[in-house]
Amino acid sequence: MGIQKDRVRFNVGGKIFETTATTLANAGRNSMFGAMFDESWSLQPDDKTGDCFIDRDPSCFAVLLDLLRTGEIIIPPNMPEKLLYREALYYGLIDHVRAAKWGQFDGNRLRLVGSVVGRAPGDGTAIRAGPDGGCCVAHGSMVHVYNWMLEEYPPINLDYQRVNDAGWVNSESIVMSACERLGTGDGGMGLFNSSTGDLKYKFHVSHYNQIKSYTAGALSFSSDYKIFASCKGRSNEYGIGVWDQVTGKQIDFFYESFGWSLGDADKLQWLQGSNCLLVATLFPRKDNCYISLIDFREKKMVWSWSDIGAPTTVDEKRVKDAIAMEDSRSICVVNEYEDLGFMDLRSTNGSVRWSSRSRLMKGKMSEEPCYPKLALHGGQLFSSMNDNISVFCGPDWVLTSRLRSNSYGGSICDFSIGGDRLFALHSEENVFDIWETPPPAIM
Repeated sequence: MGIQKDRVRFNVGGKIFETTATTLANAGRNSMFGAMFDESWSLQPDDKTGDCFIDRDPSCFAVLLDLLRTGEIIIPPNMPEKLLYREALYYGLIDHVRAAKWGQFDGNRLRLVGSVVGRAPGDGTAIRAGPDGGCCVAHGSMVHVYNWMLEEYPPINLDYQRVNDAGWVNSESIVMSACERLGTGDGGMGLFNSSTGDLKYKFHVSHYNQIKSYTAGALSFSSDYKIFASCKGRSNEYGIGVWDQVTGKQIDFFYESFGWSLGDADKLQWLQGSNCLLVATLFPRKDNCYISLIDFREKKMVWSWSDIGAPTTVDEKRVKDAIAMEDSRSICVVNEYEDLGFMDLRSTNGSVRWSSRSRLMKGKMSEEPCYPKLALHGGQLFSSMNDNISVFCGPDWVLTSRLRSNSYGGSICDFSIGGDRLFALHSEENVFDIWETPPPAIM
């Protein structure tokens, strides 16, 4: 149905609403209202009244229509938020609801909005933010998944296979890597439906047309629908595997041939601009740290660094995490004292320029080791340390703020940013915190 006039009338569950095509256009082309401007739209107005009938909840429709008019969301006290979110999903307005509830992500303005206690015993090992504001938490052989309303979906159970890493392909699908099951030929990775936990397909490693058992570790994803995983097999399948995330088929494999195990990599990061993959093996998994860049077009390592032979200092500046920053052509690393180090990718000497300006908090280290993690988001650098996360900004990466909660879960063992939220997982009690940016003030 094409909209031929500005005024539009809806009959929603028996209640009449009148608005304009201009207001509906605020919903965007990917919404139900945006589709009404397409000639292929099948909803036809009533011949007598001219109303478009929608068999949905009218009270929620009123709130969502007001959101399109004003950009604000005001939820009546007698309306369950879950009901409103369900209706927003139906109309394709969930992003508008999220934007009205919190602002665009800014590490210096983040506010703690809540903490969630996990449902399973034992410590969490990893947390991954989803693209829609939800997250998943991995520990042992379980992954607990939460939607953006922080409602928990049925957990994903790998039947005693330890989960090594997890990542979101999209808001409906999660890839999980795990240890192999000896003698079964089962792949060490699977794609699961995030809301039901159902397995969609497994990712196999083939060698000479034979499917091999393998353990999958760190994961990374590219914008052209490729999945990268560090793989460790029982024969010669050591290295980095590449799969098509749409079909699940293996499309490439980069074999280890450089003197250290790519299959033991703790961190993978795809660099879109240079078409390279960062592969890092870090302390304490190995006594020595290795970082490399692999060019899959030429099938070779184009840059590498190791701390073998590096002089030890009082601080024992072993690298605990690493992240590539393409804009500055450098790699940032961090040690257990939250000293940041920078390596120039244009240099071949492999030297690290260490900075201690982040070490503003003196005192006793946590009794339980929680090694720092790094993240880069929106031009800001984040580094976790004990029970806080530091935010660095600007060309010189100046410390601009620290995030600390009053959570009782102990030190932060992992954190992740996505869907305009930051999630921080604590090392005890499976507690994770949710940080959001407050919405801008309405003028």
